[in-house]
Amino acid sequence: MKKNITVLLLCSSTLALSSALSAPLSWQGEVIYQVMPDRFFDGNSANNAGVNKAGARDWHGGDLKGLTQKLEYIKNLGATVVWLTPIYVQPTSKQFNTAGYHGYWPWKFQNVDPHYGTLEEFNTFVDKAHTLGLKVMLDQVVNHFGYGAPTVSSKPDWFHKDGSCSRLGNNEIFCPLSGLPDLAQENPQVKAFLFENNAFWTAQGVDGFRYDAVKHVPLEFMGELAAQNVKDEVFTLGEVFETSLSSTAKIASFQKAGLTSMFDFPLQSALNNAIMGERSFDAVRIVLEKDEEYANPAELAIFLDNHDVPRFASRSPLLGEEEVNARAIYGVRALLTLRGIPTLWQGTEIAQRGGVDPDNRRSMRFEDVWTPAEKTVFEATQKALSVYKASSALKGGVQQMLPVPEFQTDDLMLFTRTSSEQTVLVAWNNAATRKTYSLKLSKLPKEFATLKLEGAKDLFGQDAKVSVQGGYFHVTLPARAATAFEAQ
Repeated sequence: MKKNITVLLLCSSTLALSSALSAPLSWQGEVIYQVMPDRFFDGNSANNAGVNKAGARDWHGGDLKGLTQKLEYIKNLGATVVWLTPIYVQPTSKQFNTAGYHGYWPWKFQNVDPHYGTLEEFNTFVDKAHTLGLKVMLDQVVNHFGYGAPTVSSKPDWFHKDGSCSRLGNNEIFCPLSGLPDLAQENPQVKAFLFENNAFWTAQGVDGFRYDAVKHVPLEFMGELAAQNVKDEVFTLGEVFETSLSSTAKIASFQKAGLTSMFDFPLQSALNNAIMGERSFDAVRIVLEKDEEYANPAELAIFLDNHDVPRFASRSPLLGEEEVNARAIYGVRALLTLRGIPTLWQGTEIAQRGGVDPDNRRSMRFEDVWTPAEKTVFEATQKALSVYKASSALKGGVQQMLPVPEFQTDDLMLFTRTSSEQTVLVAWNNAATRKTYSLKLSKLPKEFATLKLEGAKDLFGQDAKVSVQGGYFHVTLPARAATAFEAQ
């Protein structure tokens, strides 16, 4: 389904960044499912030139036809948005012994690489996704062209020069990322080109854009682009790949500039370290306490892994398979109790393994080759998503952290999610054994005492219990588990 939009050739450099916040779309309550088309499913063997499934850095044959055929799988899992990594035309030969299977080395921004298929097949994919009630988010590159792109030589003024880029200011913005030809967004022609590219893909029916590597792009430009997306009723999600606890202000600056959402990389790192890495919940708490730095923390994209980091299920190689799978389920449930928009990378729902890039981009495995363990993880993830989608509090409720005695902070996390219709108490146990925690009611917020939790059961179906007796709140939790109790 194509959209009728106005193509913006130039955006005034005097546009106030605050205008981008006028009416941004909200995707609270959505569930984003990320796919890398080449690594998902092969639906057309006729476009498999150069395919070598044994090569981690080669094309594997996945394409738009295959993705279209598997949309029911994504729908059945419980996702509501499909995010595709870029589908632009890529370099015709390998760079650094790597093919452009991932899509992030664009040569032509308004053409589909033949390995993925055709623009007509993309339109078919979008139409079927919309028919199934799924939104489509497309990855957009706004920082660079791909290695060896003909545009670099035909339009040299469009790019920052390696030798002089440092004199322009911030090297992170004006100098090439990994040697990729760096676009000069301050050039009116470049700005017009990038806006036209957005308009082109919006016209194909795209519902949202995920912007790659925005920390390498001027903040003002991203604000102007986001303002146009608001006018076009397109959701925006930016990537600042920084995981440190001190990076939240930098990430937040792009949401304040107008992007609806940003990836919460610090939270991703903290969750991985706590759930898979045997560490305490301290870093998770610190990240959540920094929510006030964001324009809207409820719109942040939260995730366990993606195509740029090791698989969640491979973060602790010394753990046994059964334990890894159990923690993978624990991680998904924990993710779905937090504020933000849950985002799953293809294969997370079966605890797919994979180390650093490119091992984390193994081809997707489907039901016909699943092990019993993978089926178990899928079913638990599917059920958890069903619980999430049925709960107004988990989907969009206000998150309030609850105080925990210092001697319990390593292993116990408590908070509430409250909507106008529902309050849910969330309790995580990171201990290796089943455990009962007892907290004085006098140490908890006054409104907590009014919650009717007696007899409440875990929404995820685990053997967990809550009770209130003698001025204490008691919660009994399975080993390494995230639970959610609905107050009556």
